[in-house]
Amino acid sequence: MTYIRAMTDPAAIPIIAYGPLYPYLDEALAWRFAVHAVAADADPEALPPQVREARALVSFGSVGASAAIMDALPKLEMIGLFSVGYDKVDVAHARAKGIRVTNTPDVLTDDVADLAVGLLYATVRHIAANDRMVRAGDWARGVKPALCGRVTGKRIGILGLGRIGRAIARRLEAVAGEILYHSRRPVAGTAYRYVADPLDFARASDVIIVATSGGPEARGLVDAAMLDALGPEGMIVNISRGSVIDEDALVAALAEKRIAGAGLDVFANEPHVPEALFSMDHVVLQPHQGSATVETRKAMADLVLANLDAWVSGRPLLTPVA
Repeated sequence: MTYIRAMTDPAAIPIIAYGPLYPYLDEALAWRFAVHAVAADADPEALPPQVREARALVSFGSVGASAAIMDALPKLEMIGLFSVGYDKVDVAHARAKGIRVTNTPDVLTDDVADLAVGLLYATVRHIAANDRMVRAGDWARGVKPALCGRVTGKRIGILGLGRIGRAIARRLEAVAGEILYHSRRPVAGTAYRYVADPLDFARASDVIIVATSGGPEARGLVDAAMLDALGPEGMIVNISRGSVIDEDALVAALAEKRIAGAGLDVFANEPHVPEALFSMDHVVLQPHQGSATVETRKAMADLVLANLDAWVSGRPLLTPVA
């Protein structure tokens, strides 16, 4: 995708790169705009005058944009998110101030779904634990790895049947004994079994894959009761948001073997991960890598730029959230 300079002088359009982004995106923004890099933990009230002139802000979804940073930027017109998730943006405050918000849906769906399936197999088949055993020389010394379960034939419950949830389901149709799902309401046009009650959903699932969107309404959705309903043979995979699972309850359930394992790409307080998980061989950990492929990160950056193009030229935004 090719982008042209705005008709106005790019130096006349100040924007903020809020927190770390991505080199390709950083370079494209610098070519087009007067970019002010602002650390994600910067005090909004201490921003220098030239930064307060910014008309747009670009940030990763894990950084987002608080009401405080919006209030510190009186000329802010747009927030461009380099992510599909927007739970770290105070969307209601943005709407009240007339600030547009965009994200990058669809382009990362396949990669996140691929990782979910990878984590499912890695967790059920003990791939990470067996890798560590081989590297440590235990296999050569005669240690026999424990037998694992199988993915084929499992009842796979998908929590949140949106774009990513449906992509995960399609990938698993050939091997799952059954695919079922729980969401706020049934999804039209799908043959998968809908389970309205979350505890009934957990009881009916051998593995739960968390693919729902984040935000306050989903915080702690997977709680101790739901983990107990999943049971000692059950496993959970999370490629959504760490906040969707009650992390303390999850750590306790894993430590006490009230569930059989977990594959986790996201955490409640990233990049900090509960240290208790580090020694658990029945847990597979990833550093939030769902969309982290060269192809997808470039596609996400291109969509951020396309939304900025539309904003500068007064055209409709491609992927507005607000």
